[in-house]
Amino acid sequence: MAYLAPIHRPSSVRHAILLNFTSPEEEHLIVAKANRLEVYSQNEDGISLLHAQTIFGKTTMLNKFRPAASHTDHLFVGTDRQTYFTLSWDSLQKRMQTEKSYVDVAERTFRDSQTGDRCHISPDGKYLTLELYEGVISVVPFIQKAKKVPEGEIGTLGEPAQTRIPELFVHSSCFLQPKRQPSAKNAKPSMALLYEDSRQEKHLKVREVDYSAGIPGSGDVGILDMEKGLDWGDRLESGASHLIPVPAPIGGVLVLAETSIQYFNEVGKSKIKSLDEATIFVAWEQIDNQRFLLADEYGKLYLLMLSIGGDYEEEVEDWQIHVLGETSRANVLVYLDAGRLFVGSHQGDSQVLSIKVEDFDVIQTLPNVAPILDCAITDLGTRAGEGQTSEFSSGQARIVTGSGAFKDGSLRSVRSGVGLEDVAMLGDMGRHMKSVTDVFSIRSEPGPGSVDTLLVSFVGETAAFRFHEDEVEEIDSLKGLQLSEGTLLATNFPGSRILQVTSTAVLISDLESGMIQASWIAPEGDSITDVAATESIVLIAVGGVQLIVLEASNGTLREAGKKSYGTDSQIACLTVYGSLPDVCFVGFWQSSTVAVLKLSDLGIIHSEQISEGILSVPRSVLVSQVLKDQPPTLFIAMADGNVVTLSVEPETYALAGKKSILLGTQQAAFREIPRGGNLSAIVAICEHPSMIYESEGRIVYSAITAEGVSHLCPFDSSAFPNAVAIASNEGIKISVIDTERNTHVQTQSVGETVRRIAWAADAKVFGLGTIKRTLSEGYELVKSHFKLVDEVAFEVLDTYDLNDDELVESVMFTELNDGTGDLADHFVVGTSYLDDEQANPDSIRGRILVFELTPERKLKPVAEKALKGACRCLAMIEDKIVAAMIKTVVVFGFEYETPSSPFLRKLCSYRTSTAPIDISVNPETKEIAVADLMKSVSVVQYKHNATFGGSEASNRASADTLEEVARHFQTTWSTAVAHISESTWLEADAEGNLLVLSRDLNGVTEDDRRRLQVTSEINLGEMVNRIRKIDVGVPDDAAVVPKAFLATVEGSIYLVALIASSKQNLLMQLQSRLADFVHTPGNYEFIKYRAFRNQVREAEEPLRFVDGEFIGRYLDCPRDIQEQCVQGLGVSVDDMKGLLEGLRKLH
Repeated sequence: MAYLAPIHRPSSVRHAILLNFTSPEEEHLIVAKANRLEVYSQNEDGISLLHAQTIFGKTTMLNKFRPAASHTDHLFVGTDRQTYFTLSWDSLQKRMQTEKSYVDVAERTFRDSQTGDRCHISPDGKYLTLELYEGVISVVPFIQKAKKVPEGEIGTLGEPAQTRIPELFVHSSCFLQPKRQPSAKNAKPSMALLYEDSRQEKHLKVREVDYSAGIPGSGDVGILDMEKGLDWGDRLESGASHLIPVPAPIGGVLVLAETSIQYFNEVGKSKIKSLDEATIFVAWEQIDNQRFLLADEYGKLYLLMLSIGGDYEEEVEDWQIHVLGETSRANVLVYLDAGRLFVGSHQGDSQVLSIKVEDFDVIQTLPNVAPILDCAITDLGTRAGEGQTSEFSSGQARIVTGSGAFKDGSLRSVRSGVGLEDVAMLGDMGRHMKSVTDVFSIRSEPGPGSVDTLLVSFVGETAAFRFHEDEVEEIDSLKGLQLSEGTLLATNFPGSRILQVTSTAVLISDLESGMIQASWIAPEGDSITDVAATESIVLIAVGGVQLIVLEASNGTLREAGKKSYGTDSQIACLTVYGSLPDVCFVGFWQSSTVAVLKLSDLGIIHSEQISEGILSVPRSVLVSQVLKDQPPTLFIAMADGNVVTLSVEPETYALAGKKSILLGTQQAAFREIPRGGNLSAIVAICEHPSMIYESEGRIVYSAITAEGVSHLCPFDSSAFPNAVAIASNEGIKISVIDTERNTHVQTQSVGETVRRIAWAADAKVFGLGTIKRTLSEGYELVKSHFKLVDEVAFEVLDTYDLNDDELVESVMFTELNDGTGDLADHFVVGTSYLDDEQANPDSIRGRILVFELTPERKLKPVAEKALKGACRCLAMIEDKIVAAMIKTVVVFGFEYETPSSPFLRKLCSYRTSTAPIDISVNPETKEIAVADLMKSVSVVQYKHNATFGGSEASNRASADTLEEVARHFQTTWSTAVAHISESTWLEADAEGNLLVLSRDLNGVTEDDRRRLQVTSEINLGEMVNRIRKIDVGVPDDAAVVPKAFLATVEGSIYLVALIASSKQNLLMQLQSRLADFVHTPGNYEFIKYRAFRNQVREAEEPLRFVDGEFIGRYLDCPRDIQEQCVQGLGVSVDDMKGLLEGLRKLH
């Protein structure tokens, strides 16, 4: 049973629209990214995200309309499931609301449109048309005013009607705008269709749309007829691709083609004008009646201006087109007004442009990692020690993707978590940074203001650094503070004072005089082991066995309480909280308890047993207001890496709601970071630092995307507002920390399609297989390279040019014999040729190239193997190379004729059903899973057979075999496969499905043992290009075990995990029950959306697959719904919330 969760949400933009969505005065941009709708508001810097919601379906169409009873526009959304629905804005809930639930217009007997779904609104605004199938047009009317129609329904959508047309393969369509108001009351709108016939010739057809609506309120479907039509353009240019309706009062239509633009007026008369340079237009947008923006395949942005003339200035006499500049390759253009343009892109970053007379400025770039062609997992951040394994978080993983295409091709480093942006570096200051014990920020000048001094505590000393504007200096003395010792605590006190606590003394210094006003000295032979303070109380532990309360008032210190404990009750940690002035919180070693004590007499009010384990004892405690309008939270860091939280009742000081989560392998140190509104976030510092903060009314744990953090403190100075100071083994730095989890993407433009990536960890380099496209005299030229790139700087270290018409197909890093018997780093590259296969069947169709990675990080070609087929995939099995060709899978031996002359020798092969798309090797069983183009997955086993008798040559030739041992007997168009567990594989197909296939080795019959069974399946809704297996250690009681990352065409990255047997039934039942309560815009059923679906079969629900994002919505549900969902499951609401919060940390 499997678990699916998003790590990076889709970023590809294919559809966008501008409308008055939230208010009648303000226009908002709505962007569709796969199954997400995002609402953006406009500002001086571009656009900013206002709201986002997930829908159950992939958006294929967007349009807008305004019902008579509405003051704002409604959004029409069409999905890939041939459904549509309408949305409006709920101003009270500040979210989208469904106006019309989904309408299913799917017809399994129809053939899907080959050129994409289209939606148009008629010029008279009475209906909209849908083009979802070849040769079929649907009309959905807007309900008109009538006697029996309620006022609120006027302008909403009615029942759809369909009609057939003979035009198939329609590339573009539009309604023609009437030149002037039609005189006839029943004048019919006309639709222009640019279509391609069976001879691949383009034509322009104009058809009259004759639609009669049904009787209002009866539910009758109207009558649609499109028989009447005129042929306006016969045998248009073969590159014709888009129709642009010219607005009234001019009218007519423009036809965009590769070498020309042609205009047809309202009666079909045409004018044509050639382009200066051939191109392929991909998108257009209207600025006004005479100006249009065009985008082409190569990223150029054009301005098209019509010249109007004639007797009534209503005739197109000419037009001019000129290049404004180069953008990302556009999929959609949206004019935002005031000269601003949104460029939505699938294969590059989306952009906001400011259009000028002759060019434009890019004022905002929105990162896009789509399409992800390949990826490498360079860091999982997991460490193990003494049998203890930290809980995995996706924020610890760094995923490097090959994203975009051609000139928009790039490397992207993707990491999900709370980000740190370094703004200043102090370095190690000539000191041994491993001896740093803590860092503190203080204000060294009297009066109000920001902090200006950083205290860095070392073993045996404290260093002080004063910041002034952009300068920093180390000072030898500071207001009488003791800098010759390490500091346990330093903070500003009321009255322009500083509190410093060392292991021997508590000091209060006056900022105005620079003198020590008060002090408390530890008894001789004892030392202060822990300390906490509020503005009036200093609580210290002496020798770990004595608790002392010091009252601070007007620059004085008075011992207000003392209590001694025996050696069997040593103090492990302590804290005080200003909003709870009468109590303190103390953790004890031996009993593993945390007690709430009265400050007046240090008597116990309440005690809580935290753990029964000997090694699991409290090591750090902190009380903070993290949740809004809820009681304060007590955080306890345990020695085994767990963090325990308890709610503190302000009146009775009772502790309740105990929850635990594992953050690392050792205890965490807590630091409080102000978030505003009297709320705080907590940074838990361990080997994997995490931020603990409030999100949607609950506590969220998110990994921080920084490594090696040993100590941290807030540093809100005038030069670095809202910053933090960080100590690591490399030095001290000032950074700005995010307030919540985000996806952080670092981009390195390559300018070529990064088709394949391989990572050499020890050498810290990537091997990239790239494809570069250039234009020369109207012809596209394609050139492929293999590049060596530095892991950190992304600098190109070496490049190997492939032959003309040769493309890189696969890249692999491995260790191979260097000729002396030792292993050396090598890259293996598989290629294919573009020449016509039928020209010479015996010609070379591809190559396998082997490069040695030299110590200087250069590429040294050492071997080459010519092939009669393209080498699609590469893998290693033992010390041999597995190559997937066009129709076969071949195992090659890497051998040496002489110590300096390696070569590849074919050992054995396996013929696939159609064509192998991907392969995955299980090294333990020597099994190779082959994902076939059409016939799902087969598993073959590599066997190195013993030889007996015969010649040496014949023995060597028959020594190795590939034997099919299992197969999935279903038709599935595979795109990727990975071995994720014993006898278990994960497969993705071209229709967005995921399947977990398992082999029953203990089956009764041979057929049972050969059959791969589907144990889990789900519809992801996005095509997966790459599955990367991961191996991470998890605790024995972990609910799920992460197994793989998925990278999709839409730019999403998902985590797939296997669910522990003890949690399978619980999570499945929760998902099933939650589906009855959780709804998304359009009200499409979750079970239906996630059910397996392809051209062969369609399931009713997902099979043993849990959607982690969906079940996470349980945390947002009201308490009564939460109780209904867990009723009879054997867990409480709090237990379920704790489980789901732990799962959320994975993603």
